[in-house]
Amino acid sequence: MDKKIIGIIILVIVICAVIAAMFILNKNNDKTTNENTTSENTENESNDNIKVGDGKTLVVYYSAQSHTKDVALKIADNLGADTFEIVPKDKYNEADLDWTDDNSRVSKEHDDESLRNVKLTNTKVDNWDNYDTILIGYPIWWGVAAWPTNTFVKDNNFDGKTVIPFCTSASSGLGESGDLLAKEAGTGNWLEGHRFSSNASESDIKSFTDSLK
Repeated sequence: MDKKIIGIIILVIVICAVIAAMFILNKNNDKTTNENTTSENTENESNDNIKVGDGKTLVVYYSAQSHTKDVALKIADNLGADTFEIVPKDKYNEADLDWTDDNSRVSKEHDDESLRNVKLTNTKVDNWDNYDTILIGYPIWWGVAAWPTNTFVKDNNFDGKTVIPFCTSASSGLGESGDLLAKEAGTGNWLEGHRFSSNASESDIKSFTDSLK
């Protein structure tokens, strides 16, 4: 056979072998990519499944002027959760809550932290151990949770519970209020909180609760 023809045949064989090798390599890479994607999707689904609804849920709230109460009750209704209201033994009246008055109760408590240990009518929730998820709502006072909330948090054990803080505020954000409550509690898996306006719309509340389902 002519050497030129033999050379062409050999070249064709080499090219075919290279193409075949590349095909096999790409197929293996695709398999590896698919396996990694499946693993990542499984992990994400697992994380997404850590939602309210995996166990019994309780919405705890302190409301000074009904704004937080309105939000808390709507959250509880959307989630099918139970509720518990934080009630000071000495309730705050309108004059007490006037933060623009240096002599008002909240202003004095703000200036003197020793006055913030507000006694509550009750800090113990019936069947507390049955709740897996606790949402805690409160108004923002000077960038932190209204202090009656602290009393409740300090008097309960959040071990093994997922805790989601939320606040209502005319202008302030959530700030460090959730982190500070977590430090007061010392136990529990405290998640990132959520801030609602003082007159939160039902659509805003639904959007929040839908994200937890």
